[in-house]
Amino acid sequence: MLRFHAPGRSPTAGLILGLIITLAAVVAYSWYITRQISGLRELQNDLVDRNRKDSLQLLRIQNDLNSLGLAMRDMLDNDEPYPLTAWSAQFQRIRSDLDDALRREEQLAVARQTPEQKQVLRNSLAQFWDAVDRMFLLAQNGKEKDARAQIRLSLQARQAALSTAVSRLMVQNSESEEQAALRIRQIYDRVQHQVYVLLSATLIAIFLTSVYLIRSNRRLFAQLAALSEQRSELAQKLISTQESTLRYISRELHDEFGQILTAIGSMLSRAGNQSPEGSPIRTELREVCEIAQNTLENVRSLSQALHPVMLDESGLESTLDWYIPMVERQTGIAISYKKIGAPFPVNGNPAVHVYRVLQEALNNVARHSGAREALVRLQFLADTLQLEVEDHGSGFVAHSSKQGIGLVAMRERAELLRGAIEFLKPPEGGTLVRLRIPRDMPDSHVT
Repeated sequence: MLRFHAPGRSPTAGLILGLIITLAAVVAYSWYITRQISGLRELQNDLVDRNRKDSLQLLRIQNDLNSLGLAMRDMLDNDEPYPLTAWSAQFQRIRSDLDDALRREEQLAVARQTPEQKQVLRNSLAQFWDAVDRMFLLAQNGKEKDARAQIRLSLQARQAALSTAVSRLMVQNSESEEQAALRIRQIYDRVQHQVYVLLSATLIAIFLTSVYLIRSNRRLFAQLAALSEQRSELAQKLISTQESTLRYISRELHDEFGQILTAIGSMLSRAGNQSPEGSPIRTELREVCEIAQNTLENVRSLSQALHPVMLDESGLESTLDWYIPMVERQTGIAISYKKIGAPFPVNGNPAVHVYRVLQEALNNVARHSGAREALVRLQFLADTLQLEVEDHGSGFVAHSSKQGIGLVAMRERAELLRGAIEFLKPPEGGTLVRLRIPRDMPDSHVT
């Protein structure tokens, strides 16, 4: 009894879902990593640019403070013939440049000072310039000795304190660069870690999808194998039923109708013999007797065509010796029949299937090829029986898009015999049907 299984769920939906999840993960991680790298690039460019500009401003401040220190040293040197007020314009120029440099440095400083630190620096600078103003005021009032004393006791100390503060800012700037480099390394490490996470997630998704695909393929192949087995079993039963039916009809035609027609012919012959010589009824009975005889021959030919009794009685070789000339007479196709090798008996089920393959191949030659000649080769090999039917007509390709049930039946019969059938195109054109079956095929009859 055949059992048909409901087809399982198609893996297409699961595979598409897995593909969508994988692509979404790749796109999301790629977007995130792109954002991280873009932000890192902006941060790196910003830090490098600001550190460079901040360093230039600090060097500018340091240069201004050094200029103040040199100027005050010159002011304390008694060799100079100039009064102290002569340095007022230089101090004013340095003051303007220093204020501008400090303002720019505060805007560019990566390491922002606390409000207290900024206030201390401003107060120190303001006190320094107040002391400078008092010093120049003393010099203008003719008290250059007191002014030089203030330079020596106050201004130089304040200038040294400001230089020390600027040096600390430069140290802070260097520390800020190190911190920025550390942040950049941390971001690079995080991006690298996330790349590894993305790669791992992608590999896991591919692995899971592959496992699911393999399992689905195994299940589908198992179902296909089961369906193929069921199809072969069904084909075998259908072919067996067909052969049984044809054998039954053939026997009924041969035995029942043949005997009836034979009896009718005998009765008509006796009735004709009893009729007067030359009478019209004797002539009519003879004509009816000839019709009955022709009908009997047609019934016997039909019986042989449905299932040759010779297959059961004499085997395949003798049946083909009878069948091929009959096809020549019926179709008008010249068939060249060759037997190659030492013959061995082919009976029962193998004989029936080989005969049906030959019958279908010659029918295709007569119906579709348009050829007027054909070649049949029956080769008895060491462990194989090979049947070839070749024609040089229109060819199998011309009508291969609509394969009929006959070609399918030929393939099924070859599989039932554990053999193989090929539909080839010979070099001269046309079609070559080649059937191979093993010699040790069991001699079982179709029931």
